[in-house]
Amino acid sequence: MSKADRAVAYWLASVCVVVFCMIVIGGVTRLTHSGLSMVDWKPILGAIPPIGEDAWQGAFDAYKQYPEYQKVNKGMELSEFKFIYYWEYGHRLLGRIIGLIFFVPLLVLISLKMISRKLVPKLFVAFILGGLQGLLGWYMVKSGLVDMPRVSHFRLAAHLLLAMFLLAYLFWFLLDICQVEKESVSNQIRRWLVIVTVLFGVQVTYGAFVAGLRAGLGFNTFPLMNGSFMAEAATMMSPVWLNFTENGAMVQFIHRWVAVLLFFASIAGFITAKNNSPRLFAGWLVLLVVLAAQFSLGVATLLFYVPISLASIHQAVAVVVMLVIVYLLYISKPIR
Repeated sequence: MSKADRAVAYWLASVCVVVFCMIVIGGVTRLTHSGLSMVDWKPILGAIPPIGEDAWQGAFDAYKQYPEYQKVNKGMELSEFKFIYYWEYGHRLLGRIIGLIFFVPLLVLISLKMISRKLVPKLFVAFILGGLQGLLGWYMVKSGLVDMPRVSHFRLAAHLLLAMFLLAYLFWFLLDICQVEKESVSNQIRRWLVIVTVLFGVQVTYGAFVAGLRAGLGFNTFPLMNGSFMAEAATMMSPVWLNFTENGAMVQFIHRWVAVLLFFASIAGFITAKNNSPRLFAGWLVLLVVLAAQFSLGVATLLFYVPISLASIHQAVAVVVMLVIVYLLYISKPIR
C-alpha cells in the first residue's frame, strides 16, 4: 500500500469509527426518549447549546409547547430536561463533527492528489448522503412534534437504514483502498450470502419498527409470547396487512423469527463455505459468532424489559454484524 493510500485508509477508518459511534449514540438518544427535546433545527446556530439559565429556560419553555411535555413529561424539572436535551444535542453535534472530519480532509487529500480520480465522485456521494441523513433525522423528529409524542417508526427505520448504509458504503471503499484480497466462491455460497443480506435488511427494518412502536415492552417472554407461539393481538388489526407494519405484537413476532431464520441461513452458509479458503471460512465463522451474540442480546433485552444498556449493546452488535456481512460480500468473487 502506498503512502497516499495509507493516509486515505486511516482517514476513512476514523470516519467509520465515528459513524459507528453516531449510530450507537442515536440508539441511546431514542432509548432515553431524548429525541424530541430539541424542537427546532438550526444547522449552524444549533451547534451552540443554551448558555445561562435564561437560555435554558427559553429552551425548556419551547419544549413545553409540544405534546411530549404536555402528555408525557408534565411537571418535568429543568434539571431533567437538561439531561434529555444533552443527549439529543450530543447526537446532533456529533453529526456536524462527522461532516467536518469527512469534508475537510477530503478537500485536503484531493488537493494533494492522494485520492484516485475514480474514487472522488463516490466520496462526494457519501458526503451528500451524510447531509441527507441530517435532513432525514429532522424529518423524523418533526413527526413526533404533532399530536402523538412519538416519532414515526417508518421514518425511524429510514433514518437507521440510511446511517447503516452510509457506514457500509464507506467501509467498502476502505476495504478497496486496503486492497483486501478477494476469493472466488461458488454460486451456492453467493446465494446464501444474498439470502443472509436480505434477511439482515428485513431484521434491521423490523428492529427499528419494534423500537419506534415500543413493541419490546410487551410480551417479554421467549420463545413463546406469553404462552402462545403468536399472540392473538398480532392479528387484531383490519385490514390484515396493517398488522405487518403497525401492530406492535406482529412486528415483535416477525423480528423474533426473522432473527432465527437469519441465524440458520448463516449456519447453512458456514457449512457451504467449509471447503473454500480458510479466510472465507473464518469470515463465516465470525459472522456466526457475532450473530449468536446478537441473538442472545436480543432475547436478554426482551426478557429484562428493554434496559438501556442491553438495548444499546444489541444495536451496536447489529452494526458489527452488518460490517462482517459487507466484508463477506466484498471478498466473495463469483467464479467465472
